[in-house]
Amino acid sequence: MKNDSEFTAEFTAEMLRKAKDNLMYFTNKPDIVFSRGEGSYLWDTEGNRYIDMIAGWAVCCLGHTPPVVADALNRQAALLVNPSPSFYNVPAIEFAEILCGISCMDKVFFINSGAEANESAVKLARKYGQKYKNGAYEIITAWNSFHGRTLAMMAATGKKYWDPLFPPRPEGFVRVNYNDIEDLRAAVSPNTCAIMLELIQGEGGVIVGDKDYIKQVREICDSNDIVFIIDEVQTGLGRLGRMFGYEAYDIEPDVMTLAKGIGGGFPLSAMLAKDKFCCFNIGDVGGTYCGTPLAAAVGKAVVEEIIRSNLVDTVKRNGDYFTERLLALRDKNIGICGVRGMGLLLAAELADESAERVKDICVDNYLLINAPNKKCLRFMPALNISADEIDGALAVLERALLEVYS
Repeated sequence: MKNDSEFTAEFTAEMLRKAKDNLMYFTNKPDIVFSRGEGSYLWDTEGNRYIDMIAGWAVCCLGHTPPVVADALNRQAALLVNPSPSFYNVPAIEFAEILCGISCMDKVFFINSGAEANESAVKLARKYGQKYKNGAYEIITAWNSFHGRTLAMMAATGKKYWDPLFPPRPEGFVRVNYNDIEDLRAAVSPNTCAIMLELIQGEGGVIVGDKDYIKQVREICDSNDIVFIIDEVQTGLGRLGRMFGYEAYDIEPDVMTLAKGIGGGFPLSAMLAKDKFCCFNIGDVGGTYCGTPLAAAVGKAVVEEIIRSNLVDTVKRNGDYFTERLLALRDKNIGICGVRGMGLLLAAELADESAERVKDICVDNYLLINAPNKKCLRFMPALNISADEIDGALAVLERALLEVYS
């Protein structure tokens, strides 16, 4: 690995050439090659430092290269990496105990990605439907939602432009308008085994679920013996200023999925459920890498650090500060017409479809932000970002907005 002093523009150009020769295309990427990160910052191969308000898509919850992750990886890699999922291992047992202890759940199934966790939740709900609801199999989800990129999760996700992709589509998903309880109520049938929702639709533009709506969904599930699955892949483990997003809604899910921040950047996810719904038989789920000691040791270290450093309160405080600063920008009438979100999952709604342009100007000025749609900017930084780093990011954003809207 090169030191920063060894990186040059020529080296960057060579890396970009190799990337375009050898890496499969799947999305547009700027001509930047990152070489290292620390906290809320990334450095490219020409020594430029970027403030990162994306954090690996809400993955790097403790910032880049947190010592607890490196220490857990090094320690566990020297002990045991993967004895196969056919056997128990110490880190997975200990981590499952922690997750059940801090949540309303009773059992945990570890896997690798948010999509796999959501697939497992769908399987569990359909198994419950087979065993206890006369074969009910339909899952109600919401338009504008995002649950992953496997074939089944693309069918579950509420992106209409995905519908023509990769036919034939897996069946059994019924999509309804989010925050519209009557639309959801009308979709419930004897075939319904579960309702799967995000509390905040992150990829959809940080659309916040109404508290009364979520409470009524809980009531519908209770009245009809329907499994309530809450996808907390993006909102769980401190992101909203609560350990879990459901706590902000004064309800409990039957099944919950976690990913992204659970591993602090290391691939890991979990599907958690209450005992009543844990009805798998041998062979129903599994995976070569489910619950490896290496992944579980990292996840355990990350969650213990979230608890030890009381990051939930830090997120609440800095999320309020971030929101106030965004509202102050809105009041300057330079393109922002609305601010929404919770904790450190926030969005700025723009007056027109200039989000990509604003994002690109920010990147050119060493600020990384996300534009989930043409009118929205999304912010999902490390949970331990400081007020000073928020100020630095918003100073760059303000200059970008002035360039576009003045």
